[in-house]
Amino acid sequence: MTLQDAERQSFTEAWQQWHRQKEKVLADPHGFLAITSLRWLSAEPVRFEDAPGAWSSTAGGVVVELAEDEELTVDGTVVRGRHGFGVIAERDSLYVGAGDAVIEVAKRGGHDILRPRHPGNGLRTSFTHTPAYAPDPRWVRRGRFLPFDEPRPVTVGAAVEGLEHVYDSPGQVEFELDGSVHRLTAFNGRTPGSLTVLFTDRTSGVTTYAANRSLQIASPDAEGRVTLDFNRAGNLPCAYTDLATCPLPPAGNRLPVAIEAGEKIPLERGGQP
Repeated sequence: MTLQDAERQSFTEAWQQWHRQKEKVLADPHGFLAITSLRWLSAEPVRFEDAPGAWSSTAGGVVVELAEDEELTVDGTVVRGRHGFGVIAERDSLYVGAGDAVIEVAKRGGHDILRPRHPGNGLRTSFTHTPAYAPDPRWVRRGRFLPFDEPRPVTVGAAVEGLEHVYDSPGQVEFELDGSVHRLTAFNGRTPGSLTVLFTDRTSGVTTYAANRSLQIASPDAEGRVTLDFNRAGNLPCAYTDLATCPLPPAGNRLPVAIEAGEKIPLERGGQP
């Protein structure tokens, strides 16, 4: 095996490990594929068939009223009767045990929501894999981070009609592809200093999910240099289920080229193996 072959094999194995881990999280017994409903809470207590208790949204936060034969587990403690969860911050979630299910209590777009997650949900039990392009080093692009003087609030749409999300953008990411320079508005990533970009391109709605794709970018170096590995452009949960509230890309994040890399349209949405 040549050095080039060894590097290509190592590159492919690293991508496969990333893809397996992403699918493991997705298909977790209480992952997004286990969600059975998306409930928008109101001031009036309402019962739902896939969660114990009557749930409401109050000035003091989400409240559940449990019947005598019902209970939940909150932070390892069994609770009965009436229980208040307090005010939940935007984009935060609490996870409450209910037998073999988990009830997600969250806030999205300023609304308190409930998302029960049942391991036996058909979408999860029938999941096999997500089709993807074969990893190709061509799609690893060097770029640079162009920070704003101050973070800018950016309002974007959501997979749920009528819902909006507001994120602070620290700047843009610039890269070159096939002789053209492109810029993408970035948001803060999962770890301090890292970045996330949401985008679409000319494969969107053809071979990749139409609404969005997400790419995680490691922290820029001291010179502002970054690496964009489009092989790791992944689907958000809304690519699999209508019960997700995923953000849409900011205006201007539609690339005028076909990024033939990363995850494709899920089989659950009619994608091809």
